[in-house]
Parts: sequence; structure tokens; C-alpha cells
Amino acid sequence: MSNNEDVRSNYAGVFDGRIGFGQRPALILIDFVEAYFAPGSPLYADVRPALDAALALRAVAREAGVPVIYTNVVYHPSMKDGGRFAQKIGALSSFVRGNPLGDWPEGLVPAEDELVISKQYASCFFGTSLAATLTAGGHDSLIITGLSTSGCVRATCVDACQNGFIPIVVEEAVSDRHDHVHQANLFDMNSKYGDVVSLAEAKAHLASLA
Repeated sequence: MSNNEDVRSNYAGVFDGRIGFGQRPALILIDFVEAYFAPGSPLYADVRPALDAALALRAVAREAGVPVIYTNVVYHPSMKDGGRFAQKIGALSSFVRGNPLGDWPEGLVPAEDELVISKQYASCFFGTSLAATLTAGGHDSLIITGLSTSGCVRATCVDACQNGFIPIVVEEAVSDRHDHVHQANLFDMNSKYGDVVSLAEAKAHLASLA
């Protein structure tokens, strides 16, 4: 028996439940910024396929009238608002206000009526208005895309669950620096906090809401 088969067998019947799609989702694109796409950036990774998948999903969401929310990370030049997170990860200095590595990459421009939430920590919920915004809009679920799977995506998935929203993570629309890390975190989120679905499943669900 392979290690993967052993893990699935061990989790079977305990951590293999499904929540299912909610009725009133919002779509979030987490931290798709130049720092992950610009060669030479300390955070550079091969994540363009995830952005392409997220943009395809965004097109369907817009057509269906589903709100699209974006996040980025923005720090004061002193980095004091980064706290222990910034102390732990020096590369977060890429997100000091005004650094071009914090800009949107080619192909990603939020519409004027789409919300952009700036944050300082991994979760899109921590220290932001996201939970209140979703609640006020009557949303029961959050369709999650973005970077990175083991960091801000995972933290947002966990906090979505803990704030009472159904987390739906779109497999092809999230990515990480290493595939083993990416796959391990997808497995863990799908086991314990939300549902990991394919891009095709997510697009079909959004299209059904139009």
C-alpha cells in the first residue's frame, strides 16, 4: 500500500465528509500579485496556471452576478503592522506600500465595483471587513482561489469555516511553491474544513446561478 493510499484509508469514515456548495456564494481571488509572477522576486513561483484558472472562474462569476472580491497584502514602510508574521518571513517586505511587487499582474484588473481588501496577515478574515461584508450581503459560502495553498489560502479556508461560511477551494485555481506542499494542504483542507472541487465543478455551479 502506498503512502497516499494509507493516508486515505486512515482518514476514511472520519475525515471524508462533504459540505456541498452553498446557495449564495462570493468568489475571492487571494493575493494574485506581481511578487509571485516577477522573475527575481523572492516569492516568485510557477503559479500562472492558477491565475488563468481563477480568471476563467471570474468570468463565469461576473456573468452569474456573483460578487468578486480580491485581496492583497500592504504594509507600512516601517513594517510594524506586519508583527510576528513579518518578523518570521523577511520576503514580506515585497508588500511594503508602493513596491511594484504588490501590483496586480498582467490580465488581472479588478472592476470598479469589485471590492479589494488589503490585509497584513495570512487569513483574508483576520483584521479585515470580509466576514461582515459576506454576512451583510447574505452570502453563505466562499469560493476560494489564490496564493499560496499552504499559506493565505489555507488560513482563509480555516477562518471561513470558523466564521460560518462554506469554504469551497478550487483545485486548479490555487498554487504553491512546491507540489508536495500544495497537495498536502489540499488534502488537509478537504478533510477537515471545506470542500476541494475542480475548476469544472466550480464553473458549472456558478453558471447554474445565472
